[in-house]
Amino acid sequence: MFDLERWQEIFETLSKNKLQTFLTMVSVFSGVLILIILIGFSTGIQNGVRSEFEQDATNRISIRAGITTKEFKGLNPGRRIQLRNEDFAEINRKYEEDIEYKTGIYNIWGGQTTYGKESGNYRIEGAYPDQQFIENASMVTGRFISQDDMDESRKIVVIGNQVKKDLFKDKDPIGESVKIFGINFKVVGVYTDPGGEREETRLFLPLPTAQKVFFGGDRIRSMAYTVKMSDNFDEAVALSAALSENFETDLKSKYSVSPDDRSAFRVNNTLEEARKIYSLIDTISAVFWFIGLGTIIAGVVGVGNIMLIVVKERTKEIGVRKALGALPSSIVGMILQEAIFITAIAGFSGLFLGVIALNIASPLIDSDFIKFPRVDFATSITIVLIIIFAGALAGYFPARRAAHIKPIEALRDE
Repeated sequence: MFDLERWQEIFETLSKNKLQTFLTMVSVFSGVLILIILIGFSTGIQNGVRSEFEQDATNRISIRAGITTKEFKGLNPGRRIQLRNEDFAEINRKYEEDIEYKTGIYNIWGGQTTYGKESGNYRIEGAYPDQQFIENASMVTGRFISQDDMDESRKIVVIGNQVKKDLFKDKDPIGESVKIFGINFKVVGVYTDPGGEREETRLFLPLPTAQKVFFGGDRIRSMAYTVKMSDNFDEAVALSAALSENFETDLKSKYSVSPDDRSAFRVNNTLEEARKIYSLIDTISAVFWFIGLGTIIAGVVGVGNIMLIVVKERTKEIGVRKALGALPSSIVGMILQEAIFITAIAGFSGLFLGVIALNIASPLIDSDFIKFPRVDFATSITIVLIIIFAGALAGYFPARRAAHIKPIEALRDE
């Protein structure tokens, strides 16, 4: 039940301690504001990192060959290693049970592509059908490479959405033919990629077609795999790390490369990298929470102090109340109500300003690793409720002290 006299009494009491009350509210307000902003930016960092990893499958292992830098078994350094179809096939057979998706890649940089009067230079990649899932590509229209395309070495091409915009404008490209270095290829699909325009300026051909048409023989530039994920993230990381090591060991053994030569083969494990970065994000988030909560605790301590001052200054008044029959519970309730009022007003003000600041800043932040900093509604309300509870707890001990004041001692107090 709303008690007007109680609220008038609370405002009158706080007005007598304007400076202390103001400083306490500023402390709680700034604590909530800082915590909201820090959590928002922590979320923004998580969003940014996730978007970077979403460009390709998170559980991807890629293998590229390079140049040897160390002598081994009588072979001089400086040998260029060339991956071939048989390397890809051998790995597939040996580790079939642990592999989810797989592709060998033969690519050409700056492939001159023409449709009608429009033309452009794009990256051409011969690949397997699984490349769609390894790249996290989604079809806008049409289809991706099929096994039949592979078996029959069909002259078909799947183009990126940016290529479609450049060459076809608003026209439907499905069924049309484009010329790559003067050779006709039928467009069967258009894909989009989470990586954006840079990833959508590629054209995918069946690997056998690319090797035959562009004189690649049985050569491939790289291989890519995804590992089968388990429900346990650590187990998946361990499996991915083990496969990466095995791939590199097998290839080094086959091509007589020194085990400690890091340049001959570059094996990149995105799942292992994801674990490292997500662990770092968790650490950053924990630090942000620690800083924010530390600021809030300082504010809550201030609430306790202001309540102690209030109790001290109202000792005689409390004594008179008890002499007239006021129950200890009513004394406690009165002090707690003041503490809750201070923390609630300051907490919600900090929350409101923090959310507004994040909403204003979010569109202005242009960074690959910080995207859409914000705090969800449930987290925001939970923070404020915790603050109010902490404020009530801070006010409880002065209130308990007030409830135990003896009327005679209170009336003697100077």
